Amino acid sequence: MAAPETYEVLAVRYFRRPATRGEVYLNFRRYGEPDAEIGMDYFLWVISNERRTIVVDTGFSAASARRFGRTPSVEPVAALGRLGVDPARVAQVIATHAHFDHVGNLREFPSAEVIMAGREYEFWNSPVAGRSMFAWTADPEDTAELRRIRAQDRLTLFSSSHCVAPGVDVIEVGGHTPGQAVVSVATADGPVVLASDALHYYEELERDWAFGAVADLPQLYRAYDLLRELASAPGARLVPGHDPLVGARFPGRGDQKHVVRIGPPGA
Repeated sequence: MAAPETYEVLAVRYFRRPATRGEVYLNFRRYGEPDAEIGMDYFLWVISNERRTIVVDTGFSAASARRFGRTPSVEPVAALGRLGVDPARVAQVIATHAHFDHVGNLREFPSAEVIMAGREYEFWNSPVAGRSMFAWTADPEDTAELRRIRAQDRLTLFSSSHCVAPGVDVIEVGGHTPGQAVVSVATADGPVVLASDALHYYEELERDWAFGAVADLPQLYRAYDLLRELASAPGARLVPGHDPLVGARFPGRGDQKHVVRIGPPGA
């Protein structure tokens, strides 16, 4: 019997900005605690072994950066290039959700299969997505690009869960967005759970604090419960989507200070 596939998992930080708990947590004042700086890092992730390379989320595009007034410390596509990843040759991209900082740059992956929860795609192409509390989090051009990818028959829409490749599974959890997904990756020393924005900060689980941008609050809490369960597996490592502590809890990769190794090289 062939050995199961395992992977190296890298978190690539392409932007960071100041933030406070009062800004990022829902109804923070109700906790009765003083506000404090927390910061916010922006990541995309690379899953790879000798057989394949899978990119999880693609960062925000240059157009979105201008729209939101954010200048990345390294362009997401350039960051991938420094790792030897050519987006034009990537066969699979997992889009955990359709916020602007997660699905920009899809044009740079012209031959990739893009994998997304069907509920996520349907929501962002529905009239309610244009309402102000949702519209500010998405770039219409990114949504249009998803439609183009679907027209090219490169968009794989799933419900509940989907096996992307041996040892790589994507799980729909909802909450933050209607079809928010997380990714479970087999590595040589246990599973890595890429929570993306189902969990922005470790503190959300540790203190049961809800993030401020939420589509379905009860489902957000259920997603937290599932992440706690996944994180309890032997050797499991949980990786939130925006926490500066990711860089402190995991080792860097050589002289590339913006890259963190979550899992060891795969087999």
